[in-house]
Amino acid sequence: MERPFDEELNALKHKLLEMAGHVEEAVALSIQSLKDRNEELAAEVIREEEITNSYDLAVDEICMRLLAIRQPVAADLRFIASAMKIGTDLERIGDLTVNIATRTLHLLRLSPLKTLLDIPVMARLAQGMVKDAIDAFIQADAGLARSVCERDDEVDHLNEQLFRELLTYTIADPGAIPRALELILIGRNLERIADHATNISEDVIYILKGQIIKHHFDKKQDSRKDGPRKC
Repeated sequence: MERPFDEELNALKHKLLEMAGHVEEAVALSIQSLKDRNEELAAEVIREEEITNSYDLAVDEICMRLLAIRQPVAADLRFIASAMKIGTDLERIGDLTVNIATRTLHLLRLSPLKTLLDIPVMARLAQGMVKDAIDAFIQADAGLARSVCERDDEVDHLNEQLFRELLTYTIADPGAIPRALELILIGRNLERIADHATNISEDVIYILKGQIIKHHFDKKQDSRKDGPRKC
């Protein structure tokens, strides 16, 4: 039997989905602007930041109202608390896309340093992680959420690889430093997008299982139950 409260929770979920769709598009546009060297696309990403911020405020307002009026407990409380955190992570992903677009505008004033290889791959991985994290939230799929967390290491590895490659460019040609630095910062922003997708997935697991996996807390708990490990 559906409660009146369920309708309000569904409205909150719908608002988060709208926000997630907007943020996913911003990630795609920010990288497309870099690949196509398209100033207008980069400027559009920067302009759209206000929309992301308005979504964030709307999610917070709904959550605070539900907490105050409904005084939820157990699974409902976990859902609302996690929804607030998910909204914050999505807003920060939006901020990171603006950072990428800003770096792109700086790069457009300079000649290309190298063929973009690692960055588009990182972008596809990060976009996929954001999409799957939100899909896991919609579908209540803890397995999908865990798979997002497991992909984070792959993005980290690509970011390290990008940094090492760009470092060799700067050693060979100090004049390449400004362009290499912008690309390094873009890689770092993509890595942070993947981190926020991981945060969302951790919150999904907490909503569904009541299990904290952040900082590998669940594994630490298991090790305490099993007793100290022998070397």
